[in-house]
Amino acid sequence: MEGSIGRAFRLKHRKILWLFALLLLSLVLEACGSPSAGNQSSGTCPSVSMLTGAGSTFDFPLFSKMFTEYAKIGCHVQVNYQSVGSGAGKTQFLQQTVDFGASDGPMTDEEMAKSQNGPILHIPVTIGAEAISYNLASVPEAQHVRFTGPLLADIYLGKITYWDDPALKQLNPDLSLPHQAITVVHRSDGSGTTAIFTKYLATVSEAWANQVGAGSTVNWPVGVGGKGNEGVAAAVRTTAGAIGYNELAYVLKNNMQYGMVQNRDGVFTLPSLETAKADAANATNIPADLRFYIVNEPGKDSYPITGYSWALVYQNQRDPARGEALANLLWWMVHDGQRYAPDLAYVPLPDAIVQRDEAQIRKMRCGDQGCYHG
Repeated sequence: MEGSIGRAFRLKHRKILWLFALLLLSLVLEACGSPSAGNQSSGTCPSVSMLTGAGSTFDFPLFSKMFTEYAKIGCHVQVNYQSVGSGAGKTQFLQQTVDFGASDGPMTDEEMAKSQNGPILHIPVTIGAEAISYNLASVPEAQHVRFTGPLLADIYLGKITYWDDPALKQLNPDLSLPHQAITVVHRSDGSGTTAIFTKYLATVSEAWANQVGAGSTVNWPVGVGGKGNEGVAAAVRTTAGAIGYNELAYVLKNNMQYGMVQNRDGVFTLPSLETAKADAANATNIPADLRFYIVNEPGKDSYPITGYSWALVYQNQRDPARGEALANLLWWMVHDGQRYAPDLAYVPLPDAIVQRDEAQIRKMRCGDQGCYHG
């Protein structure tokens, strides 16, 4: 009798140990990034716990959320991202002091030619609208000053210098526009946000195209500079009569006034998730290398100052472990990470762009094999 009880006890004990072992194994697989955990590419984790990136301030609110969430899943990789502006981000990327760069303006052929590590891949990661922010006490918060593209160009060219200029009053007959000097605020650093804004101005104003042109840095005819989207927002908020351009997330977060802009179809639209999405949806002729702008696309619902932002990576990764970790991160960003975009006023990537992103990520090489193994 005693022997039977002992055998039963030992069997039960072994069963408990077996169940405990299964539970422990499942926890290990989850921690190390099983295929179901956040779109990781394999069941093993690269020997990398930290990735670094630098660039776009346009992206920073979204990146902060994405990277916080990414650190909680899969391989628990941390991302140290420096919001230093697209120009500085490109420089650090080309110097290979960070794993990836981020920019709202695609790299130019001249910039691409500076690469010391072979081909550079552009991977779109989000879409955002740029709001025309201003500081006018006489305009109620519920109302919005109307602008056309040529009028904005004339303000930034220094041709329109007061808020009660006849051109502004004609567009805004129902608003009380004061006889107050316009303080033009622009970026002082190399900026993808500037690249989008000046590309728009050059598209809609021949005078701007001929006198200033487009780029991440330009010779501003007038105005004062602010570093990053944060700096422009701060300057506009603290300067009566100021006007600036900011990624929409910064304007909404800081409860700033912002205007309506006439689109290509002649309709005045506000920057929003929906109007930026409409502009992006109407973009055509997207090139194979994914370097493109989408300003002033057609459509009555389109907001014309809208743009993509890109992660910049080398096709040939010097460190296979870092390359694999980076490819895993990028894959997650363009898939699961897109869920965080709408709450922060960014537009989730269209399915067609996600598919092209997948092809770009699969081009990444870690030695003699691809970096992404999903």
